[in-house]
Amino acid sequence: MTQAAAKRRYSVEQYLRLERDSHDKHEYDDGEILAMSGGSPTHSLIASNFNGELRGRLKGERCHVYESNLRISVPGKRRYVYADGTVVCGPLEYDPADTKQETVANPEVIIEVLSPSTEKYDRTKKFDLYRAAASFREYVLVSQDAPRVETFLRQPDGTWAFDVAAGLDASVRLRSLNTGVPLAEIYAGVEFPAEPAPDPTPPGEPAEG
Repeated sequence: MTQAAAKRRYSVEQYLRLERDSHDKHEYDDGEILAMSGGSPTHSLIASNFNGELRGRLKGERCHVYESNLRISVPGKRRYVYADGTVVCGPLEYDPADTKQETVANPEVIIEVLSPSTEKYDRTKKFDLYRAAASFREYVLVSQDAPRVETFLRQPDGTWAFDVAAGLDASVRLRSLNTGVPLAEIYAGVEFPAEPAPDPTPPGEPAEG
């Protein structure tokens, strides 16, 4: 996308029409069309592992898992976004502005695999957007650098209960779906960055050299 195009304002209808003809995915923020950067192989593997494991656990249930090509809108917000994984329970509710019915407005669980360029956005502005959806019950944030999965569950009073699973021996509990997924399966095939070797010099002693 050129700099001039990035500054142009678009209607929702224009965005949806352009997005249908585009080979790349873009999000929409109140008139602006935002190009999405591609993820790393690790990002893609983690998302694929998680979605696949969760899909198997929900097979035969009323909830279905969708991968990152599903576009999401929030009623009352001029925003269209994509998530790394989305769970919808029951019939799909489509965005009324999307006459092609390619945009869903009732996400229940949303999974985001964190990356250095998007982590702040996923934790703040994007989470704020998702919370505006009445159907949204649980947010799942998955680290790339270490086996760690955070969950935020909406409570009856509107607050969010935090939980975290860390380590390949742990399992993340998706409380809204009453199911769990071992982190060893989510991170299967992932090679984590090696930790730096400890400094052999005792504290308070100068290093040899």
